[in-house]
Amino acid sequence: MIIVAAVVCGLLIFLMFVFFLEYARRNKSAISQRMRYYADAAPRPVDVTAPQPQERFADYLMNMVRGIAQKLQSVRKAEGLDFKMQQAGLPILGSEFLVIAFFGAVAAGVATLLLTLQPFSAVLVGIVAVLGEWFYVLYRINRRRTAFVNQLGDCLTMVANAMRAGFSFLQAMDLVSKEMEPPISEEFARVMREMNVGARIEKALEDMDKRVDSPDFSLMVTAVLIQRQVGGNLAQKLDTISDTINERIRMRREVRALTAQGRLSGVILAALPIFLAAALSVINPDYLSPLLEDPIGQMAIGGAIVMELIGFLVIQKVVDIEV
Repeated sequence: MIIVAAVVCGLLIFLMFVFFLEYARRNKSAISQRMRYYADAAPRPVDVTAPQPQERFADYLMNMVRGIAQKLQSVRKAEGLDFKMQQAGLPILGSEFLVIAFFGAVAAGVATLLLTLQPFSAVLVGIVAVLGEWFYVLYRINRRRTAFVNQLGDCLTMVANAMRAGFSFLQAMDLVSKEMEPPISEEFARVMREMNVGARIEKALEDMDKRVDSPDFSLMVTAVLIQRQVGGNLAQKLDTISDTINERIRMRREVRALTAQGRLSGVILAALPIFLAAALSVINPDYLSPLLEDPIGQMAIGGAIVMELIGFLVIQKVVDIEV
């Protein structure tokens, strides 16, 4: 329980850093809107107030993280992490993620050391905290990709209808960036910003396709690029693609419903030994002592953990059906 509490502490510190960075980013966005107002490019804000203490604290944290992260820009993995942060929708760079993950791991390790006075446990918990932060990023990427794909059918319908109404394809993309919800609006807004600074539409769409990493969106990008080379009725093509994507989404939901029992069984079978051991340690603390203290018992625990992981992965592979 102490190790779990320490790992949770590290994850909370990581999420706190991300929250304050996002808060500071939104605050800077509000300042930009006020500046655009005085340049006659945005409506006047209703309330213009001085920076609050929370904003100053968020700016301080952001500047501290960025100052440390600038020294890590030369790390080769930082560029790949930048791309992962974009995929996850996190308002930080890869080097900034490394700094935040380090602070989270240190906090979890210090908390474990203060509670257990065992340096090995502290180092182990710090490593687990870093892995937990990385898994959180992967979870954000998967959740964002799923939300994007679920919005893609409506997006294509909106683009096709806008083009029938006389809009160009660029105007239709700008409409999507303003009218739809994130994450698809954020991705199209990024494409529009890239084109505003001189990028070609083909390159901007290909970069967006890499960030989204969805076969459904790749189908749309391929159709748009072919249409720009050979011509044709793009609105009709997008309607056909939209129907195909909506049918795929329906089939995926049916498959998930049919495999829900198997997926839940895998989770229950993997979590049952942990909860059972925790319950026995509370009811009768001495019951598991031979298993934890005897070398043969420790070997049995290690073997059980390995077999649990193998069984869980096998179950997940069986119920993971590609559509």
